[in-house]
Amino acid sequence: MSVHERRVRERAQRERLIVTTARDLAEAEGWDAVTTRRLADLIEYSQPVLYSHFKGKDAIMAAVAVEGFAEIAARLRAARIDAPTARAALGNVVSAYIVFAEQHPALYDAMFVHTVDLPFARPETPAALGEAFDAIREAVRPFAGDDDLDVLSEVLWAGLHGLVTLMRGGRLPRETHERRVALLLDHFTASAGEDRS
Repeated sequence: MSVHERRVRERAQRERLIVTTARDLAEAEGWDAVTTRRLADLIEYSQPVLYSHFKGKDAIMAAVAVEGFAEIAARLRAARIDAPTARAALGNVVSAYIVFAEQHPALYDAMFVHTVDLPFARPETPAALGEAFDAIREAVRPFAGDDDLDVLSEVLWAGLHGLVTLMRGGRLPRETHERRVALLLDHFTASAGEDRS
């Protein structure tokens, strides 16, 4: 291995360490606890080394968000596999989305709540973001009919995000969560005339 290859590998490992440490710290203590000074201490590198990888906390949060989009895309795609009906596939995707948000609240916040410097729905959008949206869109496709598939997918995504965010914030009671999700699915799939059983 050449010196250059070793340096590239070491740089990638440091970057991975920064992102992982930021994500772990955010999940344990919230994003307010994630500072460049604290990260530098935790990874045992100086702040200038950290800044040689990322411009600051926002750039680190964006990298964490991209990682999250790749993970949720994989989960949503896997949720559709082997579903016996299109409605079951959509239900599985909805459930996987909600479980992901509940299991990784700080990661979810980096992806969907905090302002991060990531372009959404543009040609320069990172692939992981597009893949996550595509996973939702493919579950919605059987129910689109004459509707715009992208817009309908955005409506489902917005509905899921609203339910997750309002429940997490204590604005919606947890005990009626399953009923709300069932209503969303029923209304979403009703126009397709598919058996809801």
